[in-house]
Amino acid sequence: MPGGKEDSIDTKLAKYRELTAMALGKAGLPSTKGTKENMMGKMLLQMAESYYNDAKYFEREGMPLTALAAYSYAHAWLDAGVRLGFLDGKGDSRLFVLP
Repeated sequence: MPGGKEDSIDTKLAKYRELTAMALGKAGLPSTKGTKENMMGKMLLQMAESYYNDAKYFEREGMPLTALAAYSYAHAWLDAGVRLGFLDGKGDSRLFVLP
C-alpha cells in the first residue's frame, strides 16, 4: 500500500488498463506462420484482446471491480503465453513474467 493507504479502484483501473494495453502492444508471435505454436499464440492473443475489450466495456458501464478482474485476466493470458513460449514478450520483465 503506497503511502500507507490503499490505492483507489480508479487508480488501480488506470494502472492495469495502461499496463495491459502496453503488454498487448508488445506481445508478438515468435513462431512460424501455420505452425501449432503460432496458432496457440494467436489464440492466447485473441483471449487477451477479448478480456481487454470486455474490461473497457465494464468500466464504461460502471462496474469497476469486474473491469479490474477482466484487465487482470487479459494480462494473465499474455503472461501465460510469454511464459510458455507461444508469445514473445521481447525481453520486457516489467510487463511479463519471463521464462
